[in-house]
Amino acid sequence: MKKILVLFSHPKFEKSRANNILVNNIKDKEGVTFHDLYEAYPDFHIDVDAEKELLTKHDIIIWHHPFYWYSCPPLMKQWIDMVLEFDWAYGPNGVALKGKTCLNVITTGGSRELYCSQGSNSFSVNEFLRPFEQTANLCGMTYFPPFAVMGTHLLNDEALKEHAVQYSNLIDLLQKEITLSTFNGCAFLNDIPQLKTL
Repeated sequence: MKKILVLFSHPKFEKSRANNILVNNIKDKEGVTFHDLYEAYPDFHIDVDAEKELLTKHDIIIWHHPFYWYSCPPLMKQWIDMVLEFDWAYGPNGVALKGKTCLNVITTGGSRELYCSQGSNSFSVNEFLRPFEQTANLCGMTYFPPFAVMGTHLLNDEALKEHAVQYSNLIDLLQKEITLSTFNGCAFLNDIPQLKTL
């Protein structure tokens, strides 16, 4: 079974109905390490060596965060800046993450219809996530499409629970041997039929 590290970053987690429901469904699953960055580093003083050790012990890295200003909250960005060091994560000798899988799990207030060339946000979620994709590429990781729970303010608890079950099913699927071809060009992992049949 593949080991999964969920790097969770939400500065107002206690107020997030959507993320509480999502997290509660996966944080205690076998083979999953749930790592709340704001709980671990409220002062933003990241223990780089400890984070590197965590990364080396896991096969799959999930950046789980709300979509803040078309990106991630500041602590996750600082984590990327500090932990993914030259000649460790990338560069001539930077092979520590090579061959691992990573992806984003995000929540957005805006619906899917707002994230497209015709929508008010002008670009798709996948386009906004390009820096994460390129970070993965630079580090030799395989980047999977995102799992996105969108329009969270419009979703009732039942709809959010359905997304939480899909998230749990995704974790189960990731722990098996799967490749990019499994997703058949889907823009979001939410759209793959396997999540509805597990």
